[in-house]
Amino acid sequence: MAFDEMSGDASAYGTDVRESYRGLARWLAEAPEGLLQSRSRQAELFFRRMGITFAVYGDAESSERLIPFDVVPRIIGAAEWAGLEAGLTQRVNAINLFLADIYGPQECLKAGVLPAELVLTNPHYAPEMQGRRPPRGVWVHIAGVDLVRTDDDDFYVLEDNCRTPSGVSYMLENREMMMRLFPDLFADYPVRPVETYADMLLASLRACAPEAAGSDPTIVVLTPGPFNSAYYEHSFLADKLGVELVEGRDLFVDDGRVFMRTTQGAQRVDVVYRRIDDDFLDPLTFRPDSALGVPGLMTAYQAGTVTLANAVGTGVADDKAVYTYMPEIIRFFTGEEPILKNVPTWRCREPEALKHVLAHLEELVVKEVGGSGGYGMLVGPAASKTEIEAFRKRLINDPDDFIAQPTLALSTAPTLDKSGELAPRHVDLRPFVLSSPEGVKVAPGGLTRVALKPGSLVVNSSQGGGTKDTWVLDV
Repeated sequence: MAFDEMSGDASAYGTDVRESYRGLARWLAEAPEGLLQSRSRQAELFFRRMGITFAVYGDAESSERLIPFDVVPRIIGAAEWAGLEAGLTQRVNAINLFLADIYGPQECLKAGVLPAELVLTNPHYAPEMQGRRPPRGVWVHIAGVDLVRTDDDDFYVLEDNCRTPSGVSYMLENREMMMRLFPDLFADYPVRPVETYADMLLASLRACAPEAAGSDPTIVVLTPGPFNSAYYEHSFLADKLGVELVEGRDLFVDDGRVFMRTTQGAQRVDVVYRRIDDDFLDPLTFRPDSALGVPGLMTAYQAGTVTLANAVGTGVADDKAVYTYMPEIIRFFTGEEPILKNVPTWRCREPEALKHVLAHLEELVVKEVGGSGGYGMLVGPAASKTEIEAFRKRLINDPDDFIAQPTLALSTAPTLDKSGELAPRHVDLRPFVLSSPEGVKVAPGGLTRVALKPGSLVVNSSQGGGTKDTWVLDV
């Protein structure tokens, strides 16, 4: 049985409750019948009116959907969060040092911390950045680190998102919704605010602007446009930051500097918070058929006249094969033991590991090293024999493209089910971590994703998952 974050074992909600949930349990016991269902319907109506959607590519029924929102918050105690915050800070510091090294002296490759070919032949490795240093020396300005919990004490890192991590708009909207629906709960519960995230992000991006930008740098959010699955988030963040939302056609490069077209004429741009993958950023450097990027952007970037957040080439650090070496990377660059554990992982590129995985496919979760969104993976215990055999052929034909992990008993949290009752559903957590020359800061909360189907371990919104507000307690 999975560990339950409210009751320990989810055998009976409302009887034996963990300390951080006691106030909520009392409130739930006293709540009028039907209150949660009523507030859940209100939340859906509000989200629909505000247009908080995400696009689903290839979905014939609907190009845009609401992400289901569960009105029962997920609660993390102050001491638990302090441990997570320390571990996240350590990990993101190490990732920034790792990226500076592989695009610089490559000491970790010379020392054999991880195989050189895993980095240098990685599809996300950017030779254009070799020997380059991004403005202010920061590579991963915004990281989203996916965590899962297995018991009272242990959190594991499931994956690192270092390119263009998404989901922070839902963290902020979920909190706003909960404060609107349940103001009395916030009056009694010492919940740390997440509303300051936009201010934290803006200050962090300002601190990462090139030195020549001065004290008031111009920042923009670069989006692929309204057909992108995360376009709502791009426009939301630009609004919260008080900066312009731009597409590639709104920017141009002149004399090694980036400018934005405005009704008052050209305005210099110092920081680009880009939500476009490397391949599409600059058709003169990467894909020549890209209509999303800015011709000459890499020339300006390499000259140090503009900051790109996140830096080009950071995808190496969130590759799932590189992930397996993260404990060694942390030890090498920090001299410390990792605070947060990796999920035990078999690298299918190694013959003995592949042999083990092939013999235990029905027990394991197998993932593509470059996969995301819950796609391209096999959940052995939930898969049919046909699916397992099809995956077996893929593994044998291309083992380097896969890793495998045990099927962890992800923790559950109380969730309002379709019948209006509280039921345990599996959850994960994506905290958001900001890096700048002023240090690493972690927003006190994060995006909790929840698998709404009974027994399901897949929490991704594209696969039918929902979200919850995440409460970090002050005491």
